[in-house]
Amino acid sequence: MKNPKFQIFVGTNNQFYFRLKAANGEKILGSEGYITKTSCENGISSVKTNAPLDQRYQRKTASNGQFYFTLTAANGETIGTSEMYTSESARNNGIEAVKKTAPGAPVEDIS
Repeated sequence: MKNPKFQIFVGTNNQFYFRLKAANGEKILGSEGYITKTSCENGISSVKTNAPLDQRYQRKTASNGQFYFTLTAANGETIGTSEMYTSESARNNGIEAVKKTAPGAPVEDIS
């Protein structure tokens, strides 16, 4: 993979999802399911707008002790959730990756 990108895809429940992939091909952020592709595209736009803002990230710890983060919109709604990380520093690196790559990432529709 030559560049980071958003991918729109259809899940097994026939809903639309997006994922943000880093330049190395790893998923760094994923969405909830959307009924329409337009709603999914709006979610991507919201990520692009909110990704640079540190206050939009909630740093969390799962019940199994792993670390993750969510990205929220101005209204407090979650617009993306990270993968699980084994350390706080890895989670923080994931946040920095989203901040840097999301605003300019192209969208690939594989739905």
